[in-house]
Amino acid sequence: MATKTQCYHICLTLVFCMAIWAFEATSRTLQDDSMHERHEEWMSRYGKVYKEPQEREKRLRIFRENVNYIDAFNNAANKPYKLGVNQFADLTNEEFIGTRNRFKGHMCSSITRTTSFKYQNNTAVPSTVDWRKKGAVTPVKDQGQCGCCWAFSAVASAEGIHQLSTGKLISLSEQELVDCDSKSVDQGCEGGLMDDAFKFIIQNHGLNTEANYPYQGVDGKCNANAAGNDAATITGYEDVPANNEKALQKAVANQPVSVAIDASGSDFQFYESGVFTGSCGTDLDHGVTAVGYGVSDDGTEYWLVKNSWGTQWGEEGYIRMQRGVASQQGLCGIAMQASYPTA
Repeated sequence: MATKTQCYHICLTLVFCMAIWAFEATSRTLQDDSMHERHEEWMSRYGKVYKEPQEREKRLRIFRENVNYIDAFNNAANKPYKLGVNQFADLTNEEFIGTRNRFKGHMCSSITRTTSFKYQNNTAVPSTVDWRKKGAVTPVKDQGQCGCCWAFSAVASAEGIHQLSTGKLISLSEQELVDCDSKSVDQGCEGGLMDDAFKFIIQNHGLNTEANYPYQGVDGKCNANAAGNDAATITGYEDVPANNEKALQKAVANQPVSVAIDASGSDFQFYESGVFTGSCGTDLDHGVTAVGYGVSDDGTEYWLVKNSWGTQWGEEGYIRMQRGVASQQGLCGIAMQASYPTA
């Protein structure tokens, strides 16, 4: 039979346990309330609306998991880049990849690549390059949920070489590629290759302007009249020697270059600022454009890359990716399949 002292200690223990339980329950409630409030603010900022309560709850759960990951990453403070709660925060990584990354890298082995490289003998290259400052880069665009990154990459490099050869910067039509370049590997929102886009531009004698053939973000019927009204063209294209960052630097020193990368990681999905040094593979799934390179304040060499996910992602639509890594493929495979149009 328990003594009074034992009963007293048992009661104290029970009271203590109940107090901890109450504290933890209150803490969880406050955390849930705080996360719910963050989700509401995020929805308002990005104009998100869910049709069904079940969908809203599902997206809140995904949002919570992503925010917890982002906060934990940033609080660790052991990387030279930061993550942010951007417009993709209510998507799983699988959903994000499915709508944004459709570069057909898995089909590269069946594509014949060119062997000429006109910048091969260029030995002197500047230490930094930024084609934005030289007027050869149009504002950042947004592909939306259409997987046509390949078209945006090809158009950005075509816009660059046209400006460098004519002095005129013209925003060209990605939608024309999405609608009309469908007789090869390129299949609109289902993905494609930048080299095949260059082939189409050459055969079509150019592309129309963005203004005259505006982007819709969906697969559409080719507007033959608009496609026949060309604002800019290219004469050819060349591939950068594969797995060679020095060769890629020579090319980017002379013009914006289309590059393919592995952008499948969560860190890429939520990248906000700094020089990206995150872990990634070489399963190329996204087309972007290298528009420069440089060295950060802490001495890290980087590639300046224009993306097509809008200005709310990354550094106003750009990402700085570490350059000069140990892997010959480059970080995220950036040196594996680079190419550029010629004027």
